[in-house]
Amino acid sequence: MILVTGGTGLVGAHLLYKLASNKEKIRAIYRSEQKLEVVKKVFSYYTATVDPLFNSIEWIKADLLNIPDLNKTFKDVSHVYHCAALVSFDPNDYLILKRTNTQGTTNIVNLCLAHNIKKLCYVSSVATLGKSLTKDPITEETYWNPEEDNNVYAITKYGAEMEVWRGTQEGLHAVIINPGVILGGGNWNQGSGNLFKRVYNNLKYYTNGITGIVAVNDVVTIMIALMKTDVKNESYILVSEHWSFKQLLQTIATHLGVNIPKKSVQPWQAEMGWRLDWLRHKLTGKKRVLSRQIAQTINSKSTYSSDKITSLLHYKWTPIEDSIQVISKQFKDDL
Repeated sequence: MILVTGGTGLVGAHLLYKLASNKEKIRAIYRSEQKLEVVKKVFSYYTATVDPLFNSIEWIKADLLNIPDLNKTFKDVSHVYHCAALVSFDPNDYLILKRTNTQGTTNIVNLCLAHNIKKLCYVSSVATLGKSLTKDPITEETYWNPEEDNNVYAITKYGAEMEVWRGTQEGLHAVIINPGVILGGGNWNQGSGNLFKRVYNNLKYYTNGITGIVAVNDVVTIMIALMKTDVKNESYILVSEHWSFKQLLQTIATHLGVNIPKKSVQPWQAEMGWRLDWLRHKLTGKKRVLSRQIAQTINSKSTYSSDKITSLLHYKWTPIEDSIQVISKQFKDDL
């Protein structure tokens, strides 16, 4: 039996389809019945017969912080894909991020140990990697500096990784993946899906940063492949291409058939923007949209090396523009 946490998220939903289509015996954790519709939508991108595959999954409502309920989901489980996470860059969300991402992972690791799970695959992020001090690409060995001005999401995901590594010291076999920006359809209100929605709604601005990108299909394919290998206690960066945010947003606009963002946000404007956003939050109580760390990130130029996973699996990556074309069609079909 395979257990998947975060089955209603971007990675989890696409992973569940691939596992179900391979006729694996699957149990998936969810928190909201409404989000199950996102999973069905993702399945519909691949097949016209959604219900048989969806119903082949054993769905259990559970919370990562409710240990008694979570413990029940581990019965007869041999492998765990831990995809569940909260994504926010609002400094005010630090405590809930820490509970969900770090403490939630602590609970998963402890239960994996208690139930003698054969292998855990944890979905982390390139956000947990250090910054290169040279022009060389960031690798799995690039040192994380806790003294850096890291964003709250990165801090809590790094804490989660430390829990996985702690588990490996206690006998757990695990692999960690560190994807870049994951492109995939299904939920147009979160993650990269929301990026397509914002571009469709006439986004006018782009920033000048460069980042690593990967297709969700590549992510889940590699996750499954890693779980079938004898590899253990290793981490892998998953980035197929490096694009500027300008190129990414303008390519999405082209495939959606909408106006192309043409106005550049300069670093000084982003710096002013996060300060005004902080003031707006203090005066109105509304959630932060732009933090200091994100204002810096959207204009930074980061490159990553995926040589380690490419060499291990001899993997051929999906071209990013092909993914954008497919996701754009899915978005328009869902309108």
